[in-house]
Amino acid sequence: MGATAALGGMLFGFDVGIITGAGTFLEQRFNLGPLALGGAFSSLLFGCVVGSAIAGWLADRFGRRSPLLGVAVLFAASSIAAGLAPSFSFFIIARVLGGLAVGAESALTPMYVAEVSPRRLRGRMGTLYQLAIVVGILVSYCVNYGFRDFGAWNWRCMFLTGAIPAVLFWFMVWGIPESPRYLMLKGRREEAAAVLYRWLPAHGVETEISEIEASTRKPSVGWRELLKTDIRRPLRIGFALAILVHFSGINTVVDYAPRILVSAGWTIDAALFSTFGIGLTMFLFTFVSFWVIDRHGRKPLYVVGSLGMATALLGLAVAAATNSFAGGKVFALVIIYIAFFSSCIGPVFWTLIPEIFPNRVRGEAMAVPVITQWIANACVVLLFPIAFYYAGKTVTFGFLATVALMQAWFTWKFVPETKGQSLEEIERRMRQRG
Repeated sequence: MGATAALGGMLFGFDVGIITGAGTFLEQRFNLGPLALGGAFSSLLFGCVVGSAIAGWLADRFGRRSPLLGVAVLFAASSIAAGLAPSFSFFIIARVLGGLAVGAESALTPMYVAEVSPRRLRGRMGTLYQLAIVVGILVSYCVNYGFRDFGAWNWRCMFLTGAIPAVLFWFMVWGIPESPRYLMLKGRREEAAAVLYRWLPAHGVETEISEIEASTRKPSVGWRELLKTDIRRPLRIGFALAILVHFSGINTVVDYAPRILVSAGWTIDAALFSTFGIGLTMFLFTFVSFWVIDRHGRKPLYVVGSLGMATALLGLAVAAATNSFAGGKVFALVIIYIAFFSSCIGPVFWTLIPEIFPNRVRGEAMAVPVITQWIANACVVLLFPIAFYYAGKTVTFGFLATVALMQAWFTWKFVPETKGQSLEEIERRMRQRG
């Protein structure tokens, strides 16, 4: 069940990654400057802000499963609209609509996975979501490279293919049950128990049901009350991590990798081909997290990953400052950066965030870090071309490295460890610490 829902991350990754190869051809087709190019890349992400803002309401009103079916339909429709766009303005609108789907999915899927996963496997199940994102990015890179010489319709074909995984996802979600914790919130105790029997022994179901019932007994709080309750600490943590995860540069490297390599002396064909190496690195190193997240915990991985990313970014900044920003050195540093993010940061972020919020407000509270990370993501992707061309590589990569170091410090100082605990146990511990 959790694995099926996690495949929604594949649509997330595909829609985010497809612009990587299509961007160069869009730039040529519509004669885009740095700001307009940033708009083409970030339009999806601004749509994500709105999508993630309404996801909590959708989750609390209609459950976790039904909105995911609607998300799949919107994914398919926006992919077709972007591929057939007659003008740049129409393309931007289509990408914003796609962003609504990505934003909603990015909140709904981790929430569902956290709520249906056994506590001993919840970290691995959360990692599957990040793995699906990576698979989506890797598939998009393959599509980009395959259609690169397809003539004037090359970028259109890249976007049109996005409808295929969307249809597949719709059929898969149709076969999964509703979250037992949502069912308990709605007073549907027998249905919740029937779902829990799928992965828990009979003697453990009543215990689990009792814990969930106790955690949902308090009335849900409204938006205005979130900052006045025991939700304040997890909200602060989620808000900070959501900003740091993107201002440390991951989407600039993923989205603009070909442009970074072209600036290092690569041809566009070689730069597009190199994205296979980036996608494969993301795929392989996500498995590292899959095997260690429930053994060594979330917090150590996040600290190590942040320090590794900072080291690679500092290397890029030094290379630019010493006029040695060229060839295989740049590609190697990008690969090191991607490896640390994929094995440590990406999977842990999407696993940890839904874990730290109480059952009764998870739908509403999840919107805060998810909306924040999409706003941060959109701003960074929009401004990166301007910073890269006008502030220069040294300043740009130096800034990203500084944020990565701040991320390591914040995690070490404030982020709790959640491995091996039920969601209800995490809730009690967070409440005690205030």
